[in-house]
Amino acid sequence: MSQIIQQLRQYGVVPVIAIEKIEYALPLADALISGGLPVAEITFRTEAAGDVMELLQKERPELILGAGTVLTLDNLKRAIDVGAQFCVAPGTNPTVLAEAQKQGMPFVPGVCTPSDVETAMHLGCKTLKFFPAEAAGGIKMLKSLIGPYGHTGVDFIPTGGVSPTNLGDYLALPQVVACGGTWIAKGDDLAAGNWDAIVHRCQKATKHRNG
Repeated sequence: MSQIIQQLRQYGVVPVIAIEKIEYALPLADALISGGLPVAEITFRTEAAGDVMELLQKERPELILGAGTVLTLDNLKRAIDVGAQFCVAPGTNPTVLAEAQKQGMPFVPGVCTPSDVETAMHLGCKTLKFFPAEAAGGIKMLKSLIGPYGHTGVDFIPTGGVSPTNLGDYLALPQVVACGGTWIAKGDDLAAGNWDAIVHRCQKATKHRNG
């Protein structure tokens, strides 16, 4: 887990992507890599997700590949089978989390409240997805969670409503590993083949951490 977290912290943004068609996979990966952000969290919100991850793992092994919206044991098994390097969920499901730990799969569960944080920590997790970040109170709420729990070593990946406008503010918090970036590669961009726009967004996003 620590190696993956270190890699994500280096980039500061995890592109969160729902892909409807497998033919978008390789051009998307090439755009992310070209933009200096070789990370992708492919969500299980589409039927193509598993096949997309399998193709990316085979054809673009340099991409740091994550599986998102891992809600069930079937999702988890598919993520492991296709070679995902980490998994993310919007909430904390003890059954799925226990199986991920058993299988050695780095897993980032979602939290929104102090009780969520304590549940996830009790289950052995230190890196948590703060979701839905902006709807749940944004940076003010995240700071309120860091207050009583920061000393434990817990850290966060805020996702949901994070944008180029507030990205720098989130990343300024030492307890923020990276932010989930749903704006990096939207469905409309994939459908229209706006790969250059994705490259540009990657370049801008990484400047917040590296610049």
